[in-house]
Amino acid sequence: MPHEATSVPHEAVAVPHRAAAVDPVAEVRDLRVEVDGRAIVDGVSLRVLPGTVTALVGASGSGKTTTGLALLGEYPAGARVTGDVRVRADGHVTGGVRTGAAGLVGYVPQHPASVLNPARRVSALLTDIARAQVGHLPRGQRRAQARARVLRALEEAQLADGEALLRRYPHQLSGGQQQRVVLAQALLLGARVVVADEPTTGQDALTRSRVVERLAAVAGRGIAVVLLCHDLDVVRALADEVVVLRAGRVVESGPARRLLRSPRHAWTRELLGDRPEPPPPGHPAPDGAAGAAGTGRPVLRVRGLTARHRDGARGTAVVLRAPALDLYAGECLAVVGRSGSGKTTLARCLAGLHRDHDGTVLLDGTPLPDSVRDRDRAQLAAVQYVFQDAHAAFDEHRPVLHQVARTAIRLRRTAPDTATREALALLARLGLPEDLVRRRPGRLSGGELQRAALARALLARPRVLVCDEITSGLDALTRRHILGILTSLVRDRGDLSLVLITHDLDTAALAHRIAVLDAGEIVEQGPARRVLTSPSHPFTVSLMGRRN
Repeated sequence: MPHEATSVPHEAVAVPHRAAAVDPVAEVRDLRVEVDGRAIVDGVSLRVLPGTVTALVGASGSGKTTTGLALLGEYPAGARVTGDVRVRADGHVTGGVRTGAAGLVGYVPQHPASVLNPARRVSALLTDIARAQVGHLPRGQRRAQARARVLRALEEAQLADGEALLRRYPHQLSGGQQQRVVLAQALLLGARVVVADEPTTGQDALTRSRVVERLAAVAGRGIAVVLLCHDLDVVRALADEVVVLRAGRVVESGPARRLLRSPRHAWTRELLGDRPEPPPPGHPAPDGAAGAAGTGRPVLRVRGLTARHRDGARGTAVVLRAPALDLYAGECLAVVGRSGSGKTTLARCLAGLHRDHDGTVLLDGTPLPDSVRDRDRAQLAAVQYVFQDAHAAFDEHRPVLHQVARTAIRLRRTAPDTATREALALLARLGLPEDLVRRRPGRLSGGELQRAALARALLARPRVLVCDEITSGLDALTRRHILGILTSLVRDRGDLSLVLITHDLDTAALAHRIAVLDAGEIVEQGPARRVLTSPSHPFTVSLMGRRN
C-alpha cells in the first residue's frame, strides 16, 4: 500500500532537544477507558518529558486519540475511566484522571473543522486567544500587540499571506490550512504540552516538512510534544520515544532509534515493515488508457470553471480556474497539488457543494445544477463525495449503520432491511464489524469513520466517486486495503469513475491520469506514468522532485 508521498529527511529537520534525566511534564499510569463494556484503552502507561517528542503509533482504533485526549481530561461520553493522568505546571502536579489540565495542554486535532467555529473568521478565532495575553499592556498598545502575536503564530504554523487568510471563514480553507490554524491556536496558548493528532494529514510534501520542522522547534523550546501519527516517515524524523498501541494496549515502547530499527514485537514489525510496493507496469492501466479510460465520451466534463470564495470587505477572490477537464467511465483521475491549491474546491464544484462559480459541469453531456440542493435523486446518486473530515459528515446522534444504509433507502429506494444487509456486507468488507457500526459516530476512530463514509457513498452505486484525501488519516495497513478495494471497484465495475484528491504521489500513481493544480490553476494533466516520470511544467517538476 502506498505510504506518504515523500519521506521527511532527517537532515532537513531541527532535531528536538533530548531532555536529560528530568521529571516528566505529563504522565499516564495504567489508564483504562471503557465504553459500553468495551475497553478502548487498557492499561496504558507513558511518561512525557519536556523538550521531547513522544509518538503514539498504531492502526486506526488502537486508542491513540483517546490516550492523547486523556492529557486534556477529555474522554468519550459515558466512559468509565480508571488510572492516573497528571500534568505538571511550574513544578506542581495538576490533574488526576478526571480533571485534566486546562491551559497546560494544547491540542491539534486530526479533524480541525470540529474545533473551528464556522460562523467566525480566522482573525476572531485567533485574536480571542491573543487578547488574553496582552491585557497587562497599556490599552492603546493591546490591539497592535495582539495582531502581531496572531500573525507571528500563523507564520510559525507555516501559513503564508496571513493577512488575507485572517479574513476567511474556516470552510473557505483547505483541510491542511484548517489544521495549521489550529496549530497556530496551540502555539498562541503557550502550553507546556502539545498533543498533535495526525498534524500532517492531508498536506502536501513541502507543507508536511515545514510542519515537522515547526514541531521540532516547539520541542526545542522545551515544550513536550505528544505525536499521534500514522506517517512513519514523520515519526522517524521527529520522535524521541515511540509507544506502539494495538487494540488499546501498549505492545512495545522505547527510544525511537532502537524501536524503529529493531522492533521486538511481531505487530510492530508488521506495522513498520509495511512499505509500499510500486504498482506493477500497466496497473491500473498502461499510460492511463485501459478499457474505456481516455476513450469514448467522457462521463463527466468540466468546461470554463472559475470558482470564487467570499473575501470579506474585498468581495470575492478567484480560487480556481479549470478551463477543461474530462473524466471517462472506468477511469481514475488523481488531482494533486499543494495544500490550498484548489483541489478540494474543484471536488466540491463537481459534487454541487460549491455554488459560487461560473462554467459548467456535465454528466453524460447534460449540465449538472451548480447546487446539490437542485440536483434530482438520480444526479445525487451519480456523483458521490467522500469528505476528508469524516466526523463532520456524520450526525453524532444516530448510529453509523443507520446513516450508511440510509443512502440506499433515499437514493435507490431500497427497502430498509435490504439496505441494512447491503450496508453491513460493505462495511465488513472495509474492515468494520457489525458491533462497531451499530454505535454512534463518537465511538469510532477517525479512520473507522472514514471507511464508513466511503461505504455510505458506495451504497448509492455512483457513476462518479469523488474522494477527498480519504486515505490521509489511515494507518499504512488500512490505507493499502482501502486503495486496493477502490482500484478493484474501478477495474471490475467498468462504469465507476474515481476522482482521487490527494497530496500523496504514491497514491496518485495508482490512477490512470493525473491533473496537477498550483495556485488554483491546472498547470498540467496527462497519463499518470508520464506526469510522474517526465513532468513538463516547472511546478510539477518540483513536486515530483520532493517525491524522490
